[in-house]
Amino acid sequence: MFDVAGPVLGIDPGVSRCGYGAVAGHGPDAVAVSYGVIRTDPADPLPQRLAELAEELEALVAELSPRAVAVERVLFQNNARTAISVGQASGLALVAAARAGIPVTQYSPNEVKLAVAGHGGADKEQVQAMVTRLLKLDAVPQPPDAADALALALCHQWAAPMHARAEAADTAPTGGYERAVAAALARDSR
Repeated sequence: MFDVAGPVLGIDPGVSRCGYGAVAGHGPDAVAVSYGVIRTDPADPLPQRLAELAEELEALVAELSPRAVAVERVLFQNNARTAISVGQASGLALVAAARAGIPVTQYSPNEVKLAVAGHGGADKEQVQAMVTRLLKLDAVPQPPDAADALALALCHQWAAPMHARAEAADTAPTGGYERAVAAALARDSR
């Protein structure tokens, strides 16, 4: 039931609370392998908190051996302080994956909502309900950062094959056969 190459690890970045969720399997066979939140103490100095978060993320990647990591892309925050904090945590997640040689993809919140709930404007509760349903969980994963991370992993499970087909179609085939295959793949990805 589990993927031989390991699960997809979703990271919902934050310095105080960094959600993580690992999903193995595809479609109706998708299961949550692990999820939770890495916390740092807001009373500690920022460099210490970042060092702790970096260590925890590297340990998590080593423990789960994911085949891919999906990280929420920071697009816009009402609070500049929050945006900086999320950006710092996001950078640590990207580094942890890169050091382990694991491919990383970033998704916007709207991409995740669209993939999981079928609507880019879905609210948090709708996304959490779909994560619970799709992974056949007894209850909504808590805290919400964990549910968001599982949603990122699910998003990648569905989006990665489409991105691979699109990339294959963009490789400028030279022969007639290659162009026909690329065109068919492009039609399939729509």
